[in-house]
Amino acid sequence: MTLLVFIASLLSAMAIGVPVAFALMFCGVVLMWFMGMFNSQIIAQNMIIGADTFTLLAIPFFVLAGELMNSGGLSKRIIEFAIACVGHIRGGLGIVAIMAAVIMASISGSAAADTAALAAILIPMMAKAGYNVPRSAGLIASGGIIAPVIPPSMAFIVFGVSANVSITQLFMAGIVPGLLMGLSLIVTWQFVVRKDNIQPLPKAPMSARINATGRAAWALGMPVIILGGIKAGVVTPTEAAVIAAFYALFVGMVIYRELKPRDLPHVILQAAKTTSVIMFLVCAALVSAWLITAANIPAEITSYIEPLIDRPKLLVFAIMILILIVGTALDLTPTILILTPVLMPIIKQAGVDPIYFGVMFIMNCCIGLITPPVGVVLNVVSGVGRVPLGKVVTGIVPFLLAQTALLMLFVLFPEIITVPAQWLR
Repeated sequence: MTLLVFIASLLSAMAIGVPVAFALMFCGVVLMWFMGMFNSQIIAQNMIIGADTFTLLAIPFFVLAGELMNSGGLSKRIIEFAIACVGHIRGGLGIVAIMAAVIMASISGSAAADTAALAAILIPMMAKAGYNVPRSAGLIASGGIIAPVIPPSMAFIVFGVSANVSITQLFMAGIVPGLLMGLSLIVTWQFVVRKDNIQPLPKAPMSARINATGRAAWALGMPVIILGGIKAGVVTPTEAAVIAAFYALFVGMVIYRELKPRDLPHVILQAAKTTSVIMFLVCAALVSAWLITAANIPAEITSYIEPLIDRPKLLVFAIMILILIVGTALDLTPTILILTPVLMPIIKQAGVDPIYFGVMFIMNCCIGLITPPVGVVLNVVSGVGRVPLGKVVTGIVPFLLAQTALLMLFVLFPEIITVPAQWLR
């Protein structure tokens, strides 16, 4: 009965347009009232305790690093570097989009920010070269969702805090799946682009490639510093976030000189707005998480799916279907915060590796970012690239199917994630 009260109160609040953070607090209040333990201090204490976590400091700094990267010219130089390397290949601008998306993902970890930067530069270029514009927009949106899977990832930080698992191990485990997401998109793109009457870019001479690499060297060095520091154990993810923000500031202002002192207030304000939304969601969700545990909801759900506990692959498959459905209606962070406290006890009871499950969970949530009706990244591409949303939805279908097929492959063969993750740890 408590499960029904939880779901009904949460969905009712969201159905009438209550913001997700307030809906989470509301369902917490309803649960307390239903269990006869209403106390306003529980809400305040859990929200304060939820925010008072050293690990969560990584979020504002990674958000700031992403804003500084886009404003300081790092994103532009990464795209120029990719164009110089593969722009001349048939369908090359699509490969440029994915190559740049993977590199930028290893810097900012923000799907929306990376997608906006790619769409603003590449969609006009692809339209001019004769590419199918809706399909190009769909490809860029699909490339943008790699950002939360490849470290540094704010989604992994939120999941790690909610599930109480190692964020460093999540970071390391996300590298190979993120790269495979990019590879699957390139293969799909090369298949669907064959019939387009496109004009490949002229092949850049070696001198131009060397110059583009030199101009992008500082930007390309950022993921090496972040991931290398974490892998070597020199820095924690939180410390790496601080280094990333400082590095992006230094490169943007001193090396590339595109980031001016007058731009800093706007950049910091944008980062603060994004951070405040994420942090408020985290704090509100931890109220619900505490009450989910107090109401013993995981045990109630376990009783319904008990036949699957002894069949881990089938259990993970069923959970992935559930997350895919929820992801069509909720954004990335709310999905993590609502489902993680409910699902993690079940996953542990079934003996599934929580790090493997965390990667699968985040990848699945990312697919939700390009799935109607919400599809946050779809809306970003549509707005920045000035492509009608309906056409973007049509263009994204082959890439959405490719990402979903890859997710199912990971369900069948978890070793694709667990073996490289074990080595990288």
